[in-house]
Amino acid sequence: MPEKTSLKKAITTTQLWAIAVGMVISGEYFGWNYGWAVAGTVGFLIATLLVTVLYLAFIFSYTELTTAIPDAGGPFAYALRAFGPTGGFVAGFATLVDFLMAPPAIAAALGAYAHFLNPALSVLWVAVGSYVVFIGINLLGIRESANFSVIITFLSVAELVVFLLLVAPAYRTENVLAHNDEFGVGGVFAAIPFAIWFYLAIEGVAMVAEEVKDPQKTIPRGYLLSIATLVVLALATMLLCAGVGDWRQLSNIDYPLPETLAMALGRQNPWSKLFAGLGLFGLIASFHANTLGYSRQIFALARAGYLPRFLADVNARFQTPHWSLIAGGLVGLAALFSGTTGQIITLSVIGALVMYISSLLSLFRLRKTEPTLSRPFQTPGYPFIPVLALVLSIVCLLAIGWYNPGLSLLFVGLMAVAWLLFRWQLRAN
Repeated sequence: MPEKTSLKKAITTTQLWAIAVGMVISGEYFGWNYGWAVAGTVGFLIATLLVTVLYLAFIFSYTELTTAIPDAGGPFAYALRAFGPTGGFVAGFATLVDFLMAPPAIAAALGAYAHFLNPALSVLWVAVGSYVVFIGINLLGIRESANFSVIITFLSVAELVVFLLLVAPAYRTENVLAHNDEFGVGGVFAAIPFAIWFYLAIEGVAMVAEEVKDPQKTIPRGYLLSIATLVVLALATMLLCAGVGDWRQLSNIDYPLPETLAMALGRQNPWSKLFAGLGLFGLIASFHANTLGYSRQIFALARAGYLPRFLADVNARFQTPHWSLIAGGLVGLAALFSGTTGQIITLSVIGALVMYISSLLSLFRLRKTEPTLSRPFQTPGYPFIPVLALVLSIVCLLAIGWYNPGLSLLFVGLMAVAWLLFRWQLRAN
């Protein structure tokens, strides 16, 4: 068994809230609007409400695990403890797909926003530059990384609030309800990946749990504050964007917020031009926080022997997992050059849902096998709340598999290859 390396404890409640919201907030800036193309505004609202219930139930359940087992492996650590190496592999692989696929989707949107501002800029090369910059920031240390998260997340939330205030006077309910006749019930299920994008990656707080000061108190506060923030912002953003004009113009672009502002105020309005530039804040916040998340998951899997040992090396000066940051960046760049934004989002969501299911099953298993485990935060309404989260997660996963068979088969194929590599790595160890 390799010697267990550890990470520096430095994260406070405010920083944890910033990391959690920062991981997710790009979901308010882009990606979700693709749901309108398959479900319309009414169908997508139903899908979003369903997914909101899922995340509320999941976070209450997940917080119990995160506080009881504050480990950088997050879901991998819970499943390993509950079900052994095979369970750990499934959860670890799913989490890795979740967090490795989110950054390239965000990087593509960063490139699209930059190109929107200056058509001379290449979407792909702005995305590549984003990886270089934020891997560099995360290499400098967790305290510096967390402080950057606080600043950029506060700016992102403030910017989103200003956006909502600016477009609110142009809101009309009849615009939300218009052009929905062609969509049926099937659209609700087809739109689920894009509704999940509103909240995807909030579970990433578990990956920094090992670096949190007083995790038993800090983690519940950080999680509950962040999910409350995100629910309000997600619902307000979706409804107000739908209500300013013909929402169909927003359903297939990577920059729906500046386009909404232009529809509400006019393209020459100073606010429209200013927001197009400031809109980068939310994307930067999520790209930065998800880079932090994927590096900790790779680090934890390597430390446990599931990935090559060098990926668990911690930089002597900065105490950050430098090889994990670089390796994850290379995988993300490969995805960036080989898929569309919608495909990358869907693949990330599939990984997330498999991880949610494994985490909830781990919760039930550990309640049975380790009843005396210290649980500073216990799931309210147990077992109803986690059962609700589990059922909704399974329904969402089945719906995505039905409407995205190719990507689902790709996920299964990648898992099979990873399983073979895992078995080889175990023999090597």
